[in-house]
Amino acid sequence: MAISARLKTFLAQKKVKFKTQKHPVAYTAQEIAAAEHIPGRQLAKCVLVTTNKGPYLAVLPAIHLVDLKKLKSLLRATQLSIGKEADIRKLFPDVEIGAMSVFGNLYDVPVVVDKGLTEAAEIVCNAGTHAETLKLRYRDFEKLVKPKAGSFGLHVAKVRAAKTKKGKKSKKRK
Repeated sequence: MAISARLKTFLAQKKVKFKTQKHPVAYTAQEIAAAEHIPGRQLAKCVLVTTNKGPYLAVLPAIHLVDLKKLKSLLRATQLSIGKEADIRKLFPDVEIGAMSVFGNLYDVPVVVDKGLTEAAEIVCNAGTHAETLKLRYRDFEKLVKPKAGSFGLHVAKVRAAKTKKGKKSKKRK
């Protein structure tokens, strides 16, 4: 499977410059970043969330995890959960599960982007498959998608450090 025809057509119609890159099949954002030799802060990963207001595509740097509480607050939702495979299949029928691109607007899914990604001159994202990515200027993505921006990402290293610190404290109590 190659880049989604819907995505390719959209970018061509909007006259946006982009590059595609093939890589060995990879399922996690960190694996993709390693395969393409790019920093994790430049790779935009997508997480589908479902809320009482409908689905949203949360886009954030590969080196971040979604802080569900912050995202729920940013979206002013009363309920929020990670989307299921069935939700992805239904909303993004022409892409591989888990390989959605950042262009939720092509599927009538609003996009919210973490501010950590807005600092990148260029971003790399899935192109609809687990073996191909798309590279474009962040400002082109922003112009085409018009995502809501906010802070909802947690740096993976900070989360791991907090867990390690917490684990050491609980061992001391025993």
